[in-house]
Amino acid sequence: MSKLTVAGKTSEWSTDKRLVNAIEDMGVHIGHRCGGHARCTTCRVTFVAGEPDTMTIAEYQKLSERGLLGEYRLACQIVCSHDMEVEPVMTLENQEGWSDTGPRPADVVEPKAEWLPKDEAARAAA
Repeated sequence: MSKLTVAGKTSEWSTDKRLVNAIEDMGVHIGHRCGGHARCTTCRVTFVAGEPDTMTIAEYQKLSERGLLGEYRLACQIVCSHDMEVEPVMTLENQEGWSDTGPRPADVVEPKAEWLPKDEAARAAA
């Protein structure tokens, strides 16, 4: 089990729990407008502690494309594999015009995930 802290709350999750779903299950209405497929970046978070040193190729590509690499991470592409503390950037409460956060992401990371060290993800994405 791993501890996740978000919005002043801490909960324990299995190490395969998808971060975006854990945040939502804690009562924080994080965005996931694309349904957790690494296409929209509405699930982006900043890490206070415990940032993973790996990422999926899909996360690397989307963050690079949007000019967000090194500043944010995508909660839809991370699992609760260890203790971490995050701050969601886009929530239902702070996004004008949203009536919901998007379709609930699947329990497994999509597209099919292979986590690589960040520098390897960069090479693989090229």
